[in-house]
Amino acid sequence: MVSLSAAAVTTTTAATRFLPASTASATSLSYRSSLSLSSASARSSPLLSRLVHSQKSSLRRFSTGRIGYSTVSSPKCAASSPEQLKSAREDIKELLKTKFCHPILVRLGWHDAGTYNKNIEEWPQRGGANGSLRFEIELKHGANAGLVNALKLLQPIKDKYSSLTYADLFQLASATAIEEAGGPKIPMKYGRVDISEPEQCPEEGRLPDAGPPSPASHLRDVFYRMGLNDKEIVALSGAHTLGRSRPERSGWGKPETKYTKEGPGAPGGQSWTAQWLKFDNSYFKDIKEKIDEDLLVLPTDAVLFEDPQFKEYAEKYAVDQDAFFKDYAEAHAKLSNLGAKFDPTEGFSLDASQPEKFVAAKYSTGKSELSDAMKQKIRAEYEGFGGSPDKPLGSNYFLNIIIVIAVLALVTSLVMN
Repeated sequence: MVSLSAAAVTTTTAATRFLPASTASATSLSYRSSLSLSSASARSSPLLSRLVHSQKSSLRRFSTGRIGYSTVSSPKCAASSPEQLKSAREDIKELLKTKFCHPILVRLGWHDAGTYNKNIEEWPQRGGANGSLRFEIELKHGANAGLVNALKLLQPIKDKYSSLTYADLFQLASATAIEEAGGPKIPMKYGRVDISEPEQCPEEGRLPDAGPPSPASHLRDVFYRMGLNDKEIVALSGAHTLGRSRPERSGWGKPETKYTKEGPGAPGGQSWTAQWLKFDNSYFKDIKEKIDEDLLVLPTDAVLFEDPQFKEYAEKYAVDQDAFFKDYAEAHAKLSNLGAKFDPTEGFSLDASQPEKFVAAKYSTGKSELSDAMKQKIRAEYEGFGGSPDKPLGSNYFLNIIIVIAVLALVTSLVMN
């Protein structure tokens, strides 16, 4: 979860030059935050809470400077419906095409997961991806300034699909935003359980700071607490290729640059990269080259090329985008699972490839095609064990055949004797 800063953005004409081909045709934007580091320090303490499977929380009212919530519990047998998650993913893709809210959706997922403390075993006291960021008390944390706007964007999707948890929806939106911005496919799993009440939210102070006295030590303190390593810290930092920082909200960045004065969205802020709605390895290239004063470099960005351990990975990613994409995808997936309680316990994938069906009639030795008579015989034996062309056997078919032959040979030997 490298940190993520707030920026105020409203609907306006899109500048399609910023976008990957998959989203360059969209025309409007309404989001208020971009990737940046938040002002908080790493600390943790247990919260008293009770375990609850999941709940449905509806956002009732938004008004200037104030948020109103009404929560209704709705227990379910499983955390989320795979079918509804797939449909929600398509709706998120459409949202991204019209709102260009990639940065704030990434930030939302990261900040929900990034409160995890590996030293606390109990759920939900350990924090992590549990949907807690939907509650006003956590939205008011300094690190989460502006994330209420991400919630406003996703709430209609949550209302449309009642069999989804907020925890799954936040992580689905974050991963989809990376992919739709031109980034790698994230190997996600779902089934996260929501906390049920604001009293179960983590205390403030678990997210990274943008300008600590010792940037390298601070990053390690925060991310090691989550169970992440140096490579994952640097890889996740690369997501700053998306978004901008606004000084009036985060205290960092210029009010406007040549890359942000025309949007998309409300003009202003300072981006880390020139094409700040495209996911690539520009972040590392631009920090290394240090030739454009209009691009933002925070202390926690610069340290990636100053600290010897961080520099090894930053240098690699600056010249090898494939390596960056591979490591980023793995780190993002790991981050999205931190602290989560899954139902079913092993979670589930929306893109799991189905095992190839065993069709006995297609069996071949690999050297020569079997005769039709042999195929029919194998098929008959296969179905005799309970298999069929459309239903693989629960155990190894050929092992069963060998066992039967061995048993027949033993019986024959005993009879003969």
